[in-house]
Amino acid sequence: MADRKTAQTFNLDRLTTPIGAALLVTDDDGVLRALDWDDYEGRMLDLLRLHYGAVTLRDGSAPAAMRKALADYFKGDLDRLTDVEWRVAGTPFQQKVWHALPKIPPGTTMSYGALAAKLKVPKAMRAVGHANGSNPISVVVPCHRLIGANGSLVKYGGGLERKRWLLRHEGVEVR
Repeated sequence: MADRKTAQTFNLDRLTTPIGAALLVTDDDGVLRALDWDDYEGRMLDLLRLHYGAVTLRDGSAPAAMRKALADYFKGDLDRLTDVEWRVAGTPFQQKVWHALPKIPPGTTMSYGALAAKLKVPKAMRAVGHANGSNPISVVVPCHRLIGANGSLVKYGGGLERKRWLLRHEGVEVR
């Protein structure tokens, strides 16, 4: 986890998408640290503080290659998300969950319980859900691909309408 005594400064950029303006938070190395939606900026700032302590955001452009990969994803090239370099701070369990999410292929979903079982902690579905809800990197770390055991959409930090759009965009039949 980042040293909480040292204030972190990150760059903030915006990217227009079909489901609203995405906030892209990158470090000085051009690595994505957070992706959220402009109407959920407060939530994003809370997650950044939770994971990094004191955080300052300054206006700054995300790398052109990252912006292009994200734009291409929203135009239908679903595999482009793997081109985005990202890094997150969090507990070892959160890290385990977040690194497992990109392994769920576009166009598929998984239940919280199934991911818990895959991570060899079958009784930890609530903990998986909590870690999923603390994910600061929407879309690229595809928390939207986790659904309830009965196929329901359950929760999404950027709102259920965005989750529904993202899943449909990736070819998932959503009730």
